[in-house]
Amino acid sequence: MIEGKAKELGRLIGQSSEYQAVKRANDALGENKEAVDLLKKMEQLRLEAQQMIQRGERPTQEMEQELDTLLGQVQVQSVYQRLVSAQENFDKVMTKVNDWIVDGIEKGATSSIITLG
Repeated sequence: MIEGKAKELGRLIGQSSEYQAVKRANDALGENKEAVDLLKKMEQLRLEAQQMIQRGERPTQEMEQELDTLLGQVQVQSVYQRLVSAQENFDKVMTKVNDWIVDGIEKGATSSIITLG
């Protein structure tokens, strides 16, 4: 019963306008070569810095400056801005969904009536 309800909820979320907006924005970002290249450079730099930290080293000032520069270049990309906005809207929906689930759990835990459907 719970699995079926969870799958139905997932299906409804997947059909929501907020999720569809995230999907479209993510697809558009993936098609923008400049934005993808910037994000790849940022990820590579982040991984290098993480490896340095794991070795007990401190990332260089140049690495930090390059990351800041790349971040600035990514943030002005309209496709990136659309994705961030869509993701924020979707996160708000998911926060509400989680609140509704918690409310249902609390009400279910205090109810003396057992339902099977």
